[in-house]
Amino acid sequence: MKHRRLVRALAGALSALGSALSAQTPSPVPATAPAAASPNGADELEGLWKAKRWFGAFESSRLIIQRNGETYTADIDGRVLPVRRDKAELTFTLPDSEGRFRGTLQVRGIQGHWIRAGASRRGGSASPVFLQADGPTRWSGQVVPGRDEFTLYLLARRRPDGSLGVMLGNPERDIGNQFGVERMTRDGNAVKLFGRRGRQEEREIASGTYDPEKKVITLPFPDRGGSYDFKREGDESDFYPRGKTPGRYAYHPPPALDDGWLTGTLEEANLDRAGIERLVQVLLDAPMDSAGTPKVHALLIARHGKLVLEEYFHGETRERLHQIYSAGKSVTATIVGAAMQAGAPLTPSSRVYDVMNNGRAPSDLEPGKGAMTLEHLLTMSSGYFCDDENEDAPGSEERMQSQTDEPDFYRYTMKVPLATPPGEKAVYCSASANLALGMVGRATGESQLDTFDRLIGMPLKIRRYTWWMVPSGDPYGAGGNAFLARDFMKFGQLMLNGGTWEGKRILSREFVARASAPLYHLWGWQYGYLWWGLDYPYKNRTVHAFFAGGAGGQVIIVIPALDLVVATFGGNFFSPGGWYVQLNLTPQYLLPAVREAGDARNAPVVPRKDFAPRKGIETESGPITPRH
Repeated sequence: MKHRRLVRALAGALSALGSALSAQTPSPVPATAPAAASPNGADELEGLWKAKRWFGAFESSRLIIQRNGETYTADIDGRVLPVRRDKAELTFTLPDSEGRFRGTLQVRGIQGHWIRAGASRRGGSASPVFLQADGPTRWSGQVVPGRDEFTLYLLARRRPDGSLGVMLGNPERDIGNQFGVERMTRDGNAVKLFGRRGRQEEREIASGTYDPEKKVITLPFPDRGGSYDFKREGDESDFYPRGKTPGRYAYHPPPALDDGWLTGTLEEANLDRAGIERLVQVLLDAPMDSAGTPKVHALLIARHGKLVLEEYFHGETRERLHQIYSAGKSVTATIVGAAMQAGAPLTPSSRVYDVMNNGRAPSDLEPGKGAMTLEHLLTMSSGYFCDDENEDAPGSEERMQSQTDEPDFYRYTMKVPLATPPGEKAVYCSASANLALGMVGRATGESQLDTFDRLIGMPLKIRRYTWWMVPSGDPYGAGGNAFLARDFMKFGQLMLNGGTWEGKRILSREFVARASAPLYHLWGWQYGYLWWGLDYPYKNRTVHAFFAGGAGGQVIIVIPALDLVVATFGGNFFSPGGWYVQLNLTPQYLLPAVREAGDARNAPVVPRKDFAPRKGIETESGPITPRH
């Protein structure tokens, strides 16, 4: 994933977004005004259009593994394939690299992962698979890798001068904002999109056709799988949060499911129902005629350990996996902490090059690298020349992912030169987070996905996810995961619980304290172990919050003082709306609706717009002072 625009948006958020997002949206596409009929039939293209493509061999399929004597076979999607066994490990691959399976024979069944080829990334993505024993020689279960989707919307409006202003919407990657799409032209049946980024000259984005008989606009996007056929959409389209005229929102509590969540009501959680309904109404009424409008796909709230609000928008559902992008870094921190708690030979002071080289760093190691520790990776203070914002940085995520010479991203990163001594300062470096996950694999001697399933997935009942795999076959530790919304939120509740889930200790209290503490400052924000931090004004005091944040609005906010967790999915990857939840929705609408014990009525509080980082935070182990 390319984080440059995400990083720029984050760096300027504290000073710019508070006031910008109070208005909620940038200037919309100019409204239709009386004008002369546009030339070449452009009027016929006005309105809302939608196109979608799917990628992947199958969305779900039953897998049966059968043992016949000493040999094993797999039956999947009607195909029978030989299975290779190496001790307890079983593997097989579909023809044409459509997917492969790796699992381990266990007493209770076969636990493993399905890895399918990706549409746009080398390495593919992994999803968990569990095969139940049907008998002494047969195991079966469902493989659910999901399918990549790519959805495009065209909202075309005639301008006063007769030209056709257009917004290109894209919930998965926000490419309309990325490309700066502004207008569309038609010459006969030839159609073109034009746009500009910032002060750049206008350029042609795509050139296609319009079929007036079938009423289909066809536009090619080669980097996104080929041509897309756009057809007209109605007022109930998922382009809108819940239709163009959603009506008045009425609260309903989330259902109890077999997923580990206790559920309750807003009243039981001491949350003002009218205030929360007003919050959701703001999302429903958000005008969708601007590409920069904050687009929240899911909103969940938990208080006092119970899930009390669960709402989905823009076609998202409870059963649909959603990419969390760089919020996956906080998931990596959770895996690190869980491995430590389970007894892996790792501590925050473990030296990177010792662990990654079987206990002893290379003798020719660059001076300074020998002092680099796991904590330096977790706090983005490794010292590597790897700033994702710096185009010249050889260790940036974009450089690492685009190169093809070294498929092993751990080896690639460890060869990156130092820019500063480890621990001196923090820079946003995805390679550091990924290498931290690499240390878990070296320390445990097993796949990090097996570690995740065993220590986190099973106790937290996280049964479905996808995880990007790099070309070497290792899971990527800096983003690229997809979770269900209720599962995504569990990482925040786990931290709020001090590291326990349903009475089982997953993380140590000390790890949670340091992970959520402001150990470093990064562009004015606080930073701990791959978790961000900020302070909110609440009533007559300040409350500390920490959050996982991913491009587009993938957020988990934890406010320990209020026993509160908020989780969202979103679709603003190249616009300020990606930080709407942290800097606008939470302080302006959510916190005024949070009551405390003894409150008869919680009057709305107008929050301050300054989110200055705190200088320290008290923990059970004493004060933690941030480093710069």
